[in-house]
Formats: sequence, C-alpha cells, structure tokens
Amino acid sequence: MNSCTRDFLLSSPADTARLARSLAPLLSAGDVVLLEGPIGAGKSYFARCLILALLPRPEDIPSPTFTLVQTYEASGFDIWHCDLYRLTSPFEAQELGLEDAFENSVCLVEWPDRLGDLAPRDSLTLSLSMTEIPEQRSARFHTSTARFCKYLEQLNV
Repeated sequence: MNSCTRDFLLSSPADTARLARSLAPLLSAGDVVLLEGPIGAGKSYFARCLILALLPRPEDIPSPTFTLVQTYEASGFDIWHCDLYRLTSPFEAQELGLEDAFENSVCLVEWPDRLGDLAPRDSLTLSLSMTEIPEQRSARFHTSTARFCKYLEQLNV
C-alpha cells in the first residue's frame, strides 16, 4: 500500500473541532492516532473534541499532561488519551500498558516520538503546526494503512 496524505488549513478552533468530529465516527477499537506538533499547536484540543464526539454523553476531558493517560468509555470500546511529553524512554510507555490499548481501544497519543519502536506502524499521524495567523493551524494527516487512507477521503471541515 502506498502512503497517503491529506492537508487542511484550520482557520479557527471551530475548524479544528469540526475536523475532529469528522474523524471520530470513522474510528473503532484498535485505531491509533498519533498527534504531533509543538506545544500550543492544538494536539490536546483536537483530542478533546474527538473524544467528546465519541462519548455517549458530555463529560470533562482533562489533559493527561500530568496523569499521562486518561481513559473513557465510548459505545463498544475504550478511548485512551495519552500525553507522553514527560516520558524519557519507550520503556516508560510500555509500562503504561499501551501495547494492549493499541490493540483494543481507540488511542490518541500526543508526543508519539516518545514511543520509539512501540509506535504502531498501523496508525494515522496528524501533524499540527502554527501559522503566522494566531488562531490558524496547519493540519497534515499521513498514513500507510489502507483503512486510514479511506478515512482521509471522508474528512471535511
């Protein structure tokens, strides 16, 4: 399978939320979304919007910056939201039980570079970056997985 990429220019946080809500219903247990980008690029905001779209009822979605992992129960699967910024080695990520979560849950992983070789090859990467306009973000999805390529065709803002 060839890799595929899809770019979006998000003019506001509302666009970011729409993109997250567009992806959410396509995801199922075993899907991993790797969220890349500098501090302040919107990784946590994107994850929060996606999680809210998957939950049966609204609830508080705190950032997992200090807890490392927050879990939620969606209809038919769990959601793991991971912020690995404070980890120093892939071994620490392994201790969190991420390998099992990658197989059985929808996983949203911020700072996936901390995973090293634990990063699943069968994943969807979203790279967020800031632009010269304060509220605007550039979003690039990339994958080498056929089902995620199909997901990318269905996304809209």
